Order: sequence, then C-alpha cells, then structure tokens
Amino acid sequence: MTAPLQNDTFLRALLKQPVEYTPIWMMRQAGRYLPEYKATREFAGNFLELCYSIDLATEVTLQPIDRYNLDAAILFSDILTVPDAMGLGLHFVAGEGPKFERPLQHEADIDLLTVPDMEKLRYVFDAVASIRKAIDGRVPLIGFSGSPFTLACYMIEGGGSKDWRTVKTMLYSRPDLLHKILHINAQTVTEYLNTQIACGAQAVQIFDTWGGVLSHAAFQEFSLSYIKQIISGLKREHEGRRVPVIVFTKGGGQWLELLADTGADALGLDWTTDIAQARARVGDKVALQGNMDPFALFGTHKSICAEVARILKGYGQGSGHVFNLGHGINQFTDPENVEIFVEAVHDLSRPYHQ
Repeated sequence: MTAPLQNDTFLRALLKQPVEYTPIWMMRQAGRYLPEYKATREFAGNFLELCYSIDLATEVTLQPIDRYNLDAAILFSDILTVPDAMGLGLHFVAGEGPKFERPLQHEADIDLLTVPDMEKLRYVFDAVASIRKAIDGRVPLIGFSGSPFTLACYMIEGGGSKDWRTVKTMLYSRPDLLHKILHINAQTVTEYLNTQIACGAQAVQIFDTWGGVLSHAAFQEFSLSYIKQIISGLKREHEGRRVPVIVFTKGGGQWLELLADTGADALGLDWTTDIAQARARVGDKVALQGNMDPFALFGTHKSICAEVARILKGYGQGSGHVFNLGHGINQFTDPENVEIFVEAVHDLSRPYHQ
C-alpha cells in the first residue's frame, strides 16, 4: 500500500479545483544546479548509469523535494530512454549531449522499427514504484515522455541539431517515412505512460520540446495529431483519482487553442507567452502551467519576487495555475535563489485564492 497523499494542491490546480495557494514545481528540478545531484552523478559514473539505477534515480528525484517546499516531484529519467529501448544505441558524449549509434536515416531501418517490449524500460517503471514509496505521500509524482515528433527529431538526426535539417528533409520529401516513425512512437509513448501510471505516477507530462520548429500546417500534421492520439489512449483514473495530463510545446504559444483541444488537462507555457492572454484564449478548457523565464532566477532576490508577482497577477484570481519555469532550470542557477522563488510563489499567491 502506498501512503495517502498529504499535499494534493498540484493535482487539484491541474483540475481547476479550489486551492489555498498556487502550487509550484520546476522542469529539471532534479539536476545539475544542485550540489547533491552533482555528487550523486559523479558516484554513478555517467548520466545513463544514473538513469538505469533505481536507487540513484530515486535519490535524485527526492533531492529537490528534501531541499525545497515544492508541490510535486518529477521522475528522474530522460526522454531518450524510449528510442534507447528501440535499439538505436543511446550514449552521451561529453560536451555534445546525447547521440544515437543507429539513427533512422534509411528506409530499410525505418521498416524494422517496432514498439519495444516494455520490459526493456522496466528500470524506469521500477524507479517510479521506488520513488512513490520513498516520497511517502508528501507530494504527487509526475511521470513523463517526449512527444512522438520530439523523439523522432533525435532518432532521425542521431542527436541534437541547430536546424533539424535531416528531419525536415524527410518531412517534406518522404512524409510517409516520418509518419511511420511517428505512428510507432505514439503507440510506444501511450504504453510507456500508461505503465508509469500503473506503477504510481499521479500525473504525466508530454514534452513536445521541438514542436515549435514546425510550420503551422506541419505542426498539426506531424506533432499535434500524434499527441491527441496518445492522450485518447491514456489511463485517466488510477488509485481512485484522476490522472491529469500536461502538454508542453516549447515555442507553441501560437497554437494554444489547438493544444487546448487535445484532451489534455493542462498546457505548459514557455516564457515567451503572456499568461494573461493565454488564459483569455483557452478559457476554462485547461489549466495553465508556467511560465517564468529560467534566467529570471539569475536576478536579485527583489527582482525574482517581482517577476513571480507579475506572473501571478497576469493569471489572476482562482485555481487552474501551476507555477513553473518556461523551460528547464539552468544548471548555473544559484540554489539559494530557487528557495526565494519557491517561497515567493507560495506567499504571494494566497490572495488570489481567497
């Protein structure tokens, strides 16, 4: 039996139910800005070993929860565990980030792509179960995956890219091949997230990190339609509660109305979108998550509080807002500034919930 949830503010805000204050968590909250994370990663030897180790993944997931008064924990893992399980040969190159030994650049390789056996991702699911036990009901646990298009970007390029030229060449010259990859990715992500939910994830987020590089028409065809497909296949109730779904498309501020129609409970906003305008556009359809510029944490204590106040005022009265950064926290952030940030959100948001 898992412990009863002591703080469900995050889950209630996602479902636009009344809350006492605006809850907060941060993308990449378990990560390189924390000295304790750096020590654990050094002990693990490398990033992938950290992901593969259930005990260490549990430890780093809890580090920010132990240090700050956050309202949710997010599973420590990586979006690229999925293509790794598909046999593409993931490794990390120092200073260059993730690389795949066998990228999908030939039709013959794409023809061989299949939904992987979920047992290959057992270490992720075991980490979810382990974290749920270790959190002991303090806050909810968020599971996650990359979107089909974002995963395809890495799978086709073989790593990160400045312009995603190989992906876009395939999109315009052989859209049938890209659709084949996306179709398999969507099936995989649906199964992957459902298994995370079954193992204890209490909310899930789909990271559509590269959806914003697409044209208006291409976004709908190659990203949005597959996100919709996943959401329609997700288990939305578990352990007697609704399991909220968050969609975060970086650079997707112009598509909020389309994203609000995916069936998601909440939309993540990057820092380029005005939250007041976003709320006016989506109405009561979805909750909103975000959206402070991660570099605002490089300001003074006074400026951090002022930026928090500005965003809270922009969202306005009532529930349906989860405070977050507009992207992942930067590795050079001062951990002390994070403390100021978290407390400012809790303190300054209370008048908006009376």
